[in-house]
Amino acid sequence: MFGIRLALRATNGHSLRRGKHTIADLQAAFRDPTSPYHIPQGSQGPASPDELPQSTVSTTVSDVVDGLAEAQEKMMKDGFDPESFWEQRIVWGDQDAFQHVNNVRYVRFFESSRIRWMKSIAEELGGPEGASDMIKAKGVALILKSIAVQFRRPVTYPDTLLVGYRPVIPKDGTCIDPAAIYGLAKAYSLSQRAYVAYSNEVLVWYDYDKLKKCDPGDRTRAVVNGRIRTS
Repeated sequence: MFGIRLALRATNGHSLRRGKHTIADLQAAFRDPTSPYHIPQGSQGPASPDELPQSTVSTTVSDVVDGLAEAQEKMMKDGFDPESFWEQRIVWGDQDAFQHVNNVRYVRFFESSRIRWMKSIAEELGGPEGASDMIKAKGVALILKSIAVQFRRPVTYPDTLLVGYRPVIPKDGTCIDPAAIYGLAKAYSLSQRAYVAYSNEVLVWYDYDKLKKCDPGDRTRAVVNGRIRTS
């Protein structure tokens, strides 16, 4: 039904007046390469009425690509693991009544980067099967023990964030738990060209067969420690 409403609203000489069209007319409008809502064969149309037509979005693609390259370079320089990088497009619905991205959303954004990083560790240790087991809670895997998010700048639609993750060594004298990984995640705004939020996290190795945390062993620790970079 969305596609039909979209065709009815199409402008620039491509509108179909309500009550004057047939299904064939609607299909022809989507196939017309000159239509602002043309859907090329093999591609998909907009996911929602709020999504801009491709003809409008395409003018910003090069800016996004350049911005991502700059963000990746910045985050790698700051020690973040490129295996964790997660590109998060901000949609209008991410905002709340205060007209900025709702604080709760960032927990999900950081989660996406963390899960990507966890899978990369598991794949290095056990290949594709190990990566699959990590996100399916099989054998020994990682779980989130705690997360503390700090907000530095408000983010508004439209924007794209690059989120990265890195293991760190605590600097506050925290007792090192052999079953724990201490992590730092940050979100970088392409439009602001700055970090907008970060989180301090503690992950724990957990044995799902024994239902308790565990020491993952020297080999696993060596792989994780190999990802620690100084900024």
